[in-house]
Amino acid sequence: MILQTIIHLLLVSQFIYLLNLIATNLSSMFFILFALRDMMLSYFTERSNLIQNYLNSQSHLPISILVPAYNEETTIAQTLHSLLNIEFNEFEVIVINDGSTDYTLDRLMDEFHLYPIEMPRRLPIPHKKIYTVYHSHLYHNLVVIDKENGGKSDALNAGINLSSYPLFCTLDADTILNRDSILKAVLRFSQDGTTIATGGTIGILNGSALTPKHTVIRHLPRRLIEQMQIIEYTRGFLAGRTFWAAINGLLIVSGAFGIFRKDIVMAIDGYRHTIGEDLDLLIRMRRYCYQENKPHRVSYLPDIMCWTQAPSDYPSLLKQRNRWHRGLIETLYHNRSMIFNPKYGVVGLVTLPYYLLIEALNPLVTFVGVISVIALYLFNLINPDTILLFFVLEFVWGIALNILSFWLEIFLESSFKTTEILRLILTSMLEPFYYKPLIKMEQLIATFTFMNTHWGEIRRHQIHAQKSTFSQKWAA
Repeated sequence: MILQTIIHLLLVSQFIYLLNLIATNLSSMFFILFALRDMMLSYFTERSNLIQNYLNSQSHLPISILVPAYNEETTIAQTLHSLLNIEFNEFEVIVINDGSTDYTLDRLMDEFHLYPIEMPRRLPIPHKKIYTVYHSHLYHNLVVIDKENGGKSDALNAGINLSSYPLFCTLDADTILNRDSILKAVLRFSQDGTTIATGGTIGILNGSALTPKHTVIRHLPRRLIEQMQIIEYTRGFLAGRTFWAAINGLLIVSGAFGIFRKDIVMAIDGYRHTIGEDLDLLIRMRRYCYQENKPHRVSYLPDIMCWTQAPSDYPSLLKQRNRWHRGLIETLYHNRSMIFNPKYGVVGLVTLPYYLLIEALNPLVTFVGVISVIALYLFNLINPDTILLFFVLEFVWGIALNILSFWLEIFLESSFKTTEILRLILTSMLEPFYYKPLIKMEQLIATFTFMNTHWGEIRRHQIHAQKSTFSQKWAA
């Protein structure tokens, strides 16, 4: 009886695993095809008129750019020089030094000739203590906040409190922003008054060169681990978010680059202290708009908006992906009342269920499914044809989707060379056999440790103009 029960459980696990594989691959294929169609239309129509549309617009919304920084002495000056040279009429840059223990503040003081100013009296969103606020002798629109360490969410709340404009943009301190990115993104708010947030594609900086004018010349990195992440970004992030934005179900605007309406964020008391602060904020913004019956939209720009460094070593990569998955599960748990709830429209009935069933539970379902296939084979209850079916679904179909996703690269403004895309296609054939299982195992660990709020550390490097040489540092 016990053995029969175990076999029944194994058969059920195998069936669920099969359904999950089919659902995951079908949704990925649909996302890629939809994104390809959308990007082709954008490539041939919208992009050529985008800047002119903005310049002709009578509604130029000013923006505050928030840059939380913790131990970023290596990259902070480069980031700020790129920000202060963007193509935009009215903006301010606010750097929040979140209790750095290195020379981040000293570097800012020396590079931008900072001087202290009077502390603002009204700070509606709670956060850790602010020590000093600085302005720059060189740039009238640069503000630096020196505060007690409280984490990224706390730092952003301080920046929101001191910001002056109706929109704010969040950037990581190691991000290199394209000069026209803010202009393109703000146009979405000017064209559609219901837009509450917008994001864009994040480019991986590894292997690329930075010109003296702080523009990026894109090259394929040499390390296999970095190439694998480019494949992952193209297939998983670019394709998926294009579709979710089209049906107004987008829930993630990357913390590396996102623009938000300040009034909505203030209404929900800013960021909550969580490891998935970008996902959590946007879900809470959308919850608020649904509850207040406010028409709202979250848009997505498929062009590369900015460049950030991806982890170049396996410990850093696994820590990052562990944190991402813990953040996803934590956010779904805190907003569980929205899942399958028709009150929250497409978000409650489509997007959140997808993230729960396909994204959050996928590592656990995959692990149990693989164990069930092995166990059934040992009991002689599964034939070779069935094993071949799982192999085709898990590996061959995955490789085919990777190859299909590279067509998206052709329609990016900053695309790789043809020879580099061919190299990526060859690399993608290895992804299902070593990179994907590695990430799945780390996500499985995160599934059982999602209450852990530790961020972990990832290794950063300094990018020099026209070179790809790096000096190493550790950053939170």
